[in-house]
Amino acid sequence: MVQRYQSPVRVYKYPFELVMAAYEKRFPTCPQIPVFLGSEVLRESRSPDGAVHVVERSCRLRVDAPRLLRKIAGVEHVVFVQTNILNWKERTLLIEAHNETFANRVLVNEHCSYTVHPENEDWTCFEQSASLDIRSFFGFENALEKIAMKQYTANVKRGKEVIEHYLNELISQGTSHIPRWTPAPVREEDARNQAGPRDPGSSEAQGPSSALGPALEAVGMDGDKLDADYIERCLGHLTPMQASCLIQLRHWLQETHKGKIPKDEHILRFLRARDFHLDKAREMLCQSLSWRKQHQVDLLLQTWQPPALLEEFYAGGWHYQDIDGRPLYILRLGQMDTKGLMKAVGEEALLRHVLSVNEEGQKRCEGSTKQLGRPISSWTCLLDLEGLNMRHLWRPGVKALLRMIEVVEDNYPETLGRLLIVRAPRVFPVLWTLISPFINENTRHKFLIYSGSNYQGPGGLVDYLDREVIPDFLGGESVCNVPEGGLVPKSLYMTEEEQEHADQLRQWSETYHSASVLRGAPHEVAVEILEGESVITWDFDILRGDVVFSLYHTKQVPRLGARDPGTRASGQLIDKGWVLGRDYSRVEAPLVCREGESIQGSHVTRWPGVYLLQWQMHSPAGSVACSLPGMDDVLTALHSPGPKCKLLYYCEVLASEDFRGSMSSLESCTSGFSQLSTTTSSSSSGQSHSSSLVSR
Repeated sequence: MVQRYQSPVRVYKYPFELVMAAYEKRFPTCPQIPVFLGSEVLRESRSPDGAVHVVERSCRLRVDAPRLLRKIAGVEHVVFVQTNILNWKERTLLIEAHNETFANRVLVNEHCSYTVHPENEDWTCFEQSASLDIRSFFGFENALEKIAMKQYTANVKRGKEVIEHYLNELISQGTSHIPRWTPAPVREEDARNQAGPRDPGSSEAQGPSSALGPALEAVGMDGDKLDADYIERCLGHLTPMQASCLIQLRHWLQETHKGKIPKDEHILRFLRARDFHLDKAREMLCQSLSWRKQHQVDLLLQTWQPPALLEEFYAGGWHYQDIDGRPLYILRLGQMDTKGLMKAVGEEALLRHVLSVNEEGQKRCEGSTKQLGRPISSWTCLLDLEGLNMRHLWRPGVKALLRMIEVVEDNYPETLGRLLIVRAPRVFPVLWTLISPFINENTRHKFLIYSGSNYQGPGGLVDYLDREVIPDFLGGESVCNVPEGGLVPKSLYMTEEEQEHADQLRQWSETYHSASVLRGAPHEVAVEILEGESVITWDFDILRGDVVFSLYHTKQVPRLGARDPGTRASGQLIDKGWVLGRDYSRVEAPLVCREGESIQGSHVTRWPGVYLLQWQMHSPAGSVACSLPGMDDVLTALHSPGPKCKLLYYCEVLASEDFRGSMSSLESCTSGFSQLSTTTSSSSSGQSHSSSLVSR
């Protein structure tokens, strides 16, 4: 496979003629480049008017490789042939070099050019590209490729230092200006000789423009060049290999992409997201560009106007910059009614709003780069979780969040510089376990989590935000204008017809199971736990009537009946002969749930076995803790037209290994999960802590 390298354009703020004088001082030897052992001129020629000077040199380079590899190869230095074509009239120097040593095994080709800066004729541009094709090398192909890459990178950096060294030496010696070339007067005899026949194959006959037409044409292509100073100023430090990937990907887009070419900062994010693997970054970028075109994302900031309801209840907004100059976005997720927002504006509107935040973030990064004079390519998010509880685990809301994470990860990679999570409550590990598998590992490393008041003082927010920027609700000095959120009134919810039009009812019905509860005929769901500590989570809506929710544990296997493969047993599962306290035990205190309420909760299991989630009709007379109904009661309930309760429910088990694995990656000081585990499993006699929460 041929490896290709392209360096960014290097600019010397000196005239071309002075740079050429510095370049000539590199030969025949150059002490500033230790691997360059010396050179000798093989051929040399000039055009009759002296405008074109062609020099062919043989250059010896020391092999900077392990001794074993040098011994196997049988050489201590390699020979390269370099051809320089200096055109004083056009003010260009074109350099081509290739290896003679091991030419049957390895092919190295290098192309360089010095040209006049297109916007300032007193400056000089330098470009360099190379290709490496290792066909075979005694079984050390990979090692040789790494050595070649390392040496190429070092030579690119060293080459600039050498030219600048000789420029400074010339200036210190009093040579700060060299006149431009002018044609000498042509005598009549010389004119007759020039008009005579020539060898059409000679370089003099072809002339500089015809002999090097493709090379000159390539130099004139400004679209695939990147100035080294521009990279340092606007994109940040890039190694020569990284700069080469950026140039190649941008050049490929210019040749193949129909439409607006992304900015270099945008392309660079995709390269970083794929660790500068060119093919993977190209594929990811192409998919994103297609997505942007399909959804007209380039016009989003001009066309998107968030509904008034979002502006009032979406608790997020921009707030100055962090200590590194990154734009700062504050999101008070714990104060936000995610379920209410989805029922009021729909998932698509929320997604469009999140995309507009990301588009605005990129725009603010560009503004910060211009303002500070250094590259700012990402922003910081301050995520306040005070108020986060089990209602935020409403499954359609979690699914919508996962979809948004996926869209942002695919189309806005490397835009999040840092995520500061403060006031993380003990329910946070449950939410984190659900969403963390969908977050890129590189992104997860940017998360900093503070529970309780740990964000205050040294090591907290003051390490990342100036004190005058920390918002007032976190004890800072800055008045924060981010909306406070709050519950969305039900009167603002979309109607069922509007929800059907938005396709939300279908999506929610695919997540939830429906159940009916009759008097004397509870609905029960069996969850089998094979190991001690797992986390059972539940989420249900009461559509009609009032019910009592309980959670039981048993070591016996209830009669499960016939069911589809892969589904949980449900219905009435507890045997009528079982006795509470002997055959099964209650592990969550009974919870009365009223019509219209939405319940989210979790339980950390203490023992393996079968856990039973039970919903039974609420009896005002206090029959919550009564024994199981008799057969006559059940038959009466089934055949009588009496009252019936309806609900939608969802439950899930988080394995302990997954749960703890996610927790260990947080690197948080105290997560509160151990306290949650202790309180929720401290009792099996009905006195345990109830971790269910009634939202609406």
